[in-house]
Amino acid sequence: MDLSNLKPVPGSTKNRKRIGRGPGSGTGKTSGRGHKGQNSRSGGGVKPGFEGGQMPLQRRIPKRGFVSRNKKVYNLVNLRDLEAFDADVVVDLEQYGQAGLVNGIKDGIKILADGDLTKALTVHAHKFSKSAIAKIEAAGGKVEVL
Repeated sequence: MDLSNLKPVPGSTKNRKRIGRGPGSGTGKTSGRGHKGQNSRSGGGVKPGFEGGQMPLQRRIPKRGFVSRNKKVYNLVNLRDLEAFDADVVVDLEQYGQAGLVNGIKDGIKILADGDLTKALTVHAHKFSKSAIAKIEAAGGKVEVL
């Protein structure tokens, strides 16, 4: 038994419908498209979201505000989460993932000052809040911006 001998279970697959192959096939002549009309023509049909000339849903619903296409989304890590690491450890991107603090880097990691830090850690991240920097340095640690 090898890959060259594999076959599907009998009855599990069907032959595709061959359209435009004469009147005996059931889909000859107009090939299942019916007579005349927009969808019978080659290249016919309507674009997604088209509602026959009625104002489409996308344009009917109200739109408010502004959404920036350049918005950065950061993974947020609080100081209380860094308390789990041992003293005098370099906390880098790998460490965040192993500790389960982030899943995927997105646009970076930002350290926030929620909670207290009692250990001297060297913390690597893309952004820090001012109060987080103050608390890390007060605990005897270092801050390194990536």
